Amino acid sequence: MATIARARPRAFQQWNRQLALAYTSQVRRASTTVEPFRLAIIGSGPAGFYTAYRFMKNNEHAKVDMYESLPVPYGLVRFGVAPDHAEVKNCREKFEEVAASPNFTFIGNVTVGASSDHPDGATVPLSSILRHYHAVVFSYGSSEDRKLGIPGEELKGVFSAREFVGWYNGLPEYADLNPDLSLGAHGDTLIIGNGNVAMDVARILLKSPEELAKTDIAAHALDALSKSKTHNIRIIGRRGPIQAAFTTKELRALYKLPGVEVRPYELEHPTAYDVLPPPIKRRTELLSKGSSLPPNPSNPYPSVTFEFCLSPLEFDHKPEQPSSTPPNWVTSATFGKTVLQNPNQHHSSTDYETNNHRAYYNQKATARLPPQPKTVTFNTRYVFKSIGYKSTPLPEFSPLGIPFNTSTGVIPNDGIGRVLTKLHRPHQLPSSSHPAHHQPHIELPHHFKGLYCSGWVKRGPQGVIAETMMDAFTTADAITEDLTKREKFLPEGEWGQDGKGWEAVKAEALKGNSNARVVSWEDWKAIDRAEIERGQKAGTGKEREKFVRREDMLAVLGDEGR
Repeated sequence: MATIARARPRAFQQWNRQLALAYTSQVRRASTTVEPFRLAIIGSGPAGFYTAYRFMKNNEHAKVDMYESLPVPYGLVRFGVAPDHAEVKNCREKFEEVAASPNFTFIGNVTVGASSDHPDGATVPLSSILRHYHAVVFSYGSSEDRKLGIPGEELKGVFSAREFVGWYNGLPEYADLNPDLSLGAHGDTLIIGNGNVAMDVARILLKSPEELAKTDIAAHALDALSKSKTHNIRIIGRRGPIQAAFTTKELRALYKLPGVEVRPYELEHPTAYDVLPPPIKRRTELLSKGSSLPPNPSNPYPSVTFEFCLSPLEFDHKPEQPSSTPPNWVTSATFGKTVLQNPNQHHSSTDYETNNHRAYYNQKATARLPPQPKTVTFNTRYVFKSIGYKSTPLPEFSPLGIPFNTSTGVIPNDGIGRVLTKLHRPHQLPSSSHPAHHQPHIELPHHFKGLYCSGWVKRGPQGVIAETMMDAFTTADAITEDLTKREKFLPEGEWGQDGKGWEAVKAEALKGNSNARVVSWEDWKAIDRAEIERGQKAGTGKEREKFVRREDMLAVLGDEGR
């Protein structure tokens, strides 16, 4: 990306100059224009669809085109929600309502910026999209995992939750992950992180194959999980039980697993228990009780144990017997005991025990490792890192001057959804002390006119779908507000919008590309019907049998419509 930035084409430089200037034209309200207001949304997950829904509801004449790199829509709803949480996927009905509008166009199997990773995929430049729309919303989610940055992280048997969840949900990117789950009897299965995704991973690993067979879990995952030897799971958090990120609902789902023991967690400072807010108190009460299963010493139950205030230090490969574990496979994990501290507490404080006690019941307490922490080592064959996802910039962001914060993985924005860039202005100081040509410059936040964002690329990978919906509504309302106030959008002219939308982008970017297979909403419905039919043939009450490879999805469509 740095190379692209250094060798900017002259056309891109002209584009940047236009965007830095005060814009010379305004877009009239959609209801009064001859040409309808055209909005491009990049990403077809819940953030994209909810943005489209809200915006179209408030601007009935507007046209919305949605770009998706895969042939199938719904993003996180299809590839992130656990297969046994079918009720969470009911939002698809609202998305179907959006797609039924004649003012909505789904553009699937089309990658924006980066080259498609499939020979039948299409690629369109972001610059082309910017030329043909009044505004663009980035809602493409998170595509990378956060790293622990510790020794042994690349050993076999160490998985990210993102790739494992994608694998059992049929994400084409991870169709070939093929984890060998037969080694679970040789040690505990460790899940690092204690959010709802961690709870999903634990539940899917322990749920019976008979129950999973009724869900839309990918066939290859069901086959591997039916051979799993996973018996004991430890869910490990860096902070304490009060600061845990999982919800009471997800904790209860673990308790409902037949024949699985959720071991009680004993609070370290029970005297302060009553200070907790009611929702956290209920969750903590449930956590401290554990499940109530009758003793069974001759055949111990599969179990879930919660561990808190532990930070991973190292993964190692030291098999006790050479034949018991494949080469370069993780066999142990060492953790350091962390201490909690209040957010406003000075980091140089060394009275760790007192500080830990004071911060234990503070929901916003942070954790850190002391200089010489106590350590604990677990024997393991599987480690799942559920420590968060991260968005990445589209390849053309840098040459087009679109900002991106690589450390946080978000597009800088005003918290409402307007993309912010920096406007350089001279800082006005008395001329006697600073001659005009020596006056320092300051950087002021400035709305990048016509660009918006929603979902995880806007606020980071957090929250449930209901929170994503409200976030998307906020972005859509910001666009409507800007329309109402007659704010400026993408600039008109040689490098500005002409409002012609997808048809103009297609003519410009895909001319001569006969291999590109663009998937329409009608095409997706054909894939959808084929998956449902496959599920019915399974005979287990399965809702659908997903296609997990792009070529199989496209094969349903044949050559018609190329």
